[in-house]
Amino acid sequence: MHAFRAARNSDLPAVIELLVDDALGARREIVSTPPDPRYAAAFAAIAADPNQLLAVAVDEADRVVGCLQLTFIPGLSRAGMWRGQIESVRVSRSERGSGLGSRMIEWAVERCAERNCGLVQLTSDKSRADAIRFYEKLGFVASHEGFKRDL
Repeated sequence: MHAFRAARNSDLPAVIELLVDDALGARREIVSTPPDPRYAAAFAAIAADPNQLLAVAVDEADRVVGCLQLTFIPGLSRAGMWRGQIESVRVSRSERGSGLGSRMIEWAVERCAERNCGLVQLTSDKSRADAIRFYEKLGFVASHEGFKRDL
């Protein structure tokens, strides 16, 4: 069985390894020992912000086998409704197909409900067809077109 919890600083190398373990992450992430200082700075900022949660899934041996980041976003539209944003969802290769990803997403949705969010949203790179099918299977709808701009 797996447990879900807030990530600890000591989890950072394992989380980075999960981020690297796909075609897109392999091109944009940096693996080093110790971790690149930018990861530590980002982790500190996430940990200090009450509207951010970097969560990990751990196995019985407390090994990190999944991760995701939740952001709780206040907004004026929809009568001041809060939104939950799920990002950076990763499951270790050894756990893929086990149902862990579905349980992680449902756990994240429950955290959003606890924070009185009126909806949960996420994005997935268009090249990740399997991930898009996975999110659709969990009830997410591709209702908007997303845009990004590199700086």
